[in-house]
This record gives sequence, C-alpha cells and structure tokens, in this order.
Amino acid sequence: MNKHHESTGPADEQQITLRGPAELADALPYLMGFYPNDSVVMVALHGGRGRFGGRLRLGIPQSPQEWPSTAEQLAECLVKGSERRGERPEAIVIFLCQDPADGEAPGQVMERLRPLAQRLRTACGALDVPVLEALCISGGRYWSYCCPDARCCPAEGNSLSLPGTSVMAAAATYAGIQVRGSLREMEGRLMPLKTPTVAEQAQALDSAGAALVPRILGEEGPEEVARETLVLARALMKRLREAPTTAPSAADIRDDSLISHDEAAAVILGLQDRETRDKAAAEWMEGSEAESALRLWRALSRRCVGPYGEHAAAPLTLAGWVSWSTGDEPGARVALGLALRADPEYTFAQLLHQACNEGLDPETLRRCLRGERSERTGRGSHRSERSAGPGPVRPPARRRKKAQPGAVRPGTAVARRRAREARADGRGGTKSGRRP
Repeated sequence: MNKHHESTGPADEQQITLRGPAELADALPYLMGFYPNDSVVMVALHGGRGRFGGRLRLGIPQSPQEWPSTAEQLAECLVKGSERRGERPEAIVIFLCQDPADGEAPGQVMERLRPLAQRLRTACGALDVPVLEALCISGGRYWSYCCPDARCCPAEGNSLSLPGTSVMAAAATYAGIQVRGSLREMEGRLMPLKTPTVAEQAQALDSAGAALVPRILGEEGPEEVARETLVLARALMKRLREAPTTAPSAADIRDDSLISHDEAAAVILGLQDRETRDKAAAEWMEGSEAESALRLWRALSRRCVGPYGEHAAAPLTLAGWVSWSTGDEPGARVALGLALRADPEYTFAQLLHQACNEGLDPETLRRCLRGERSERTGRGSHRSERSAGPGPVRPPARRRKKAQPGAVRPGTAVARRRAREARADGRGGTKSGRRP
C-alpha cells in the first residue's frame, strides 16, 4: 500500500489525517457532498501534508475512444484551474466510480477502466503533477491502480467501510457535513418527469407558447408577460410553502401534484426572458422564501419534458443559485451542471458555476442583486417595469476576469464537450458563452 498522508478539515478548526486507499475511498462522498455514480473524480493536493484543494467530476465517457482526449482535458482543467487560484497542485488523487452493469462483476469493472486510469495518470504526469493514488470504486469494493502489493491490495479488491463507521465519517458528523445521497438521486430530483402525464405537459407548453408570442408582439408587450410570470411564481411558492413537509421523494411528488400543467408551462416560458429570470433570482434568493423558491424551481425543471429540455436551463440555474446562496454547494453544482447539460452556452449558469467553484462568497452577488432590486422598486413608481428591470446578473468585475480565459485547450468536438461537462461538475473554471 502506498504510504502517504492527506490532511483535510471538515471545519477550519479541525484536521484529520487519511492514510492509504481505504480511508481515501471512504472520504470521497464527504469531499463531494454526495456519492458519485459513473464518475471520474480528480482531487488536487497541496503542500507537504497533501491538503485537499480543487476537485473535478465528470461522467465516465462511454466510448473508450474518448478516453485519451478526455484525460488530457481533465488534467489540464484541474491543474490550470488550481494555478488560476494561486496554487499549483503538488499531486493529484483519482477516483473512478462505476457500479457493475447487469452480469458484470466489480472486478471486471476495475479491469475495464484500467486503461482510463492509466490515461489520466499519464496526462497528469505530462503536466509534471504526479498521481499519488488512483482508485476504482465499484460494487462496495475498491482497488488501487498504483499499488502492486497483493498483500494489501488483492486482486479481488477490499470492502469499503460501513457507512458512518470511519474516522472521516465521525469528523464530518462533528462538523455538521452531510452526504446528500448519490449523484443519481440528486439529479433525479431535477430531471424531466417520466410519468404518464408527460404528453399533457408537453401539450400545455405547446399551447402556452402559441399564446405567448402574439401577446409579446402585441400591445401588451413583454412587460405584462413578465409581471404575470412573477405573480404566478409567487402564488405557486405560497401554495408549496403551505403544504405539509415530508420526505424528499414524497415531497417532490406532492409538489408536482400542486402545480397544474398550464401553470408550469406559463412560468417555464416566462423565465426564458432574461430580465424576468434575473428578477426571480433577486426576489427569492434568501430568507423565508428561499426554500419554497427552490422547490418551485425543481418542480419546473422536472416539467421541461420532450422537446422542451433546453428550457430547463432557466429553472435549473435558479435552483443552483438558491442552493448556493443558502449554503448548499453540492446541490448547487449538481443543478448548475444539469443546466449546462441542457444548454452548454447558458451564460448565467456558467458565471454562477464559475463563482461557486472558485469559492466566491455568494454574499457578494446577493448585495449586487439587492441593490438592483431596491433600485428597481424605487424607480417603479415613475418608470415602466421595462425600464426598471435589471440587466443580466453578473459577479463583480474583479471575478469576471476569471471567467474569460479558457481552462482547456481546443481539441476535438468530443473533447471540448467533455471539458464543458467537467467544468460544470468540478472546480476547473468555466468559459463564458453566448447565451444569457
């Protein structure tokens, strides 16, 4: 077994030392805030004691032909992103997490992914950053790709610790850190519905779109549509807030039942307007209304069915913003990652994810939004809603400079797509796109 120590602190005042692959494997969900599924996870280590730094997650490419370019993109994304934050990694730890397919044994998963692990190790080495450990986690077991000693790393792998029994679990519990289930479960709360009502929701979106265009182009204009969108959103939030609380899965089902197809369609289409979306972001980002707003944005994300999948970028981004604003960084990254999957060029999601990944305090953006909200309210008595509306939401200028450079070299179309997805899941930075 490789002899090394990694120090990490679930809280600033507490540090623990992880020794070897077993404790590293157990620490992964606490580092990410969830159990990653079908994922490559790369974590930067800094200093002589191996302090955990930036981390990056990407879904494992299905085609092995994508692995070489993906490995290069991921390695550069993590290293360059760390350098932009002022600290080049001393080393990197790699995790490959994938459950066995039907008829496949965990050991077969490990062997199937071995070439990917080697590609990642080579890509990191080419940047003069060694891979200290590379682990495969599958079917409740783990393997080290770096340790050749069968006495501690046997061919059949080692069993993972029982949840909640490790030193990392104890430290995380003491620090108040929670693991929010698996990535698959977290994404499932935001993905389009697969119930028999999908066709009805798609039809409602078709009808709402057909009615909306002539209204916007007619005498009413976009101002009245924006006003109605926000009024309806507030009414739906009140309806959700007054419903009794239950377990998350039951709560999602109940929330879906409280919102009609027509209501969901009206708000989803209304949020496609940039100014309307920005007003929603400013109005319900904190305080007592934040929880019901997050529930509404989740429910609307689930209603973006069929050909309306790209429309989910707006409610997903709002869900990510509320999550980040209220202290749920793992939830924010998942929602913003899905927003960029729905529309890779959605600039609002890119900027928020950039700021979240780089550790920017959300209070900086909240102050900006509060100011715009106050200015809009103050001007509302003598100006139209259109003139009072805010421009696109942006982080402060000092941070915006970091959103412009590309973190990843140009490459094949597949490699560029993988790099965008990696930036949506990790801490490697994000390019600005064209769409608001």
